[in-house]
Amino acid sequence: MYKDKKIIAIIPARSGSKGLPDKNIKDLNGKPLIGYTIEAAIESSCFDKVIVSTDSEEYAKVSNKFGAEVPFLRSAENSNDTADSWNVCKEVLNKIKEKFDIVVLLQPTSPLRNAQHIKEALDVFFLKNANVVVSVTTLPHPIEWCNHLPSDNSLENFESAEHSKSRRQDLPLSYTMNGAIYIVKSELIKPDLNLCGKNSYAYIMDEAKSVDIDSEFDFLKAQILLNASL
Repeated sequence: MYKDKKIIAIIPARSGSKGLPDKNIKDLNGKPLIGYTIEAAIESSCFDKVIVSTDSEEYAKVSNKFGAEVPFLRSAENSNDTADSWNVCKEVLNKIKEKFDIVVLLQPTSPLRNAQHIKEALDVFFLKNANVVVSVTTLPHPIEWCNHLPSDNSLENFESAEHSKSRRQDLPLSYTMNGAIYIVKSELIKPDLNLCGKNSYAYIMDEAKSVDIDSEFDFLKAQILLNASL
């Protein structure tokens, strides 16, 4: 129990990554990637259960080694490229047949998110009496400086007169979800859950802690940042 609420951490770890094969157990500075998230969840002391949802026996063994529970292998329908994360959470809740007040989804692709981040995000959840809290980080450049390109890559009208005169420091900060922490009241868990509805709040994380690994380049960034923090 944390603040008198029963809370479950669910770590989704499908084995079929195409961009970076087996990224969730890929060695990152001497530890499988998923190990960082499991350790952060356990170290936070916020959870009654830390469960990994995976379709892989190998992933299950690695997860067990780091202290997570893997009570079953994920169903085939929740193991494809288009599987919805909230369907995955719903499957976990239905299978283990325990009631929880709060679900915290922790993606294993965020190795720099630590126990302190998890506790702080939960504190925001309780302080705001929220339905949802999601971690975000600032964009490296103002959103006003961005635009789409046509098929011929023409820059004509790419930048408006107003934006071309804007200094970075004069523009408001822009944020994006960083994929590290999702906190939701358990009764709201459903397919295609709207994270930006009523009573939803952001937990702001530093850009350096917000690496979300989807490619070899992301992996290299994480290696460098982890080494820098030692």
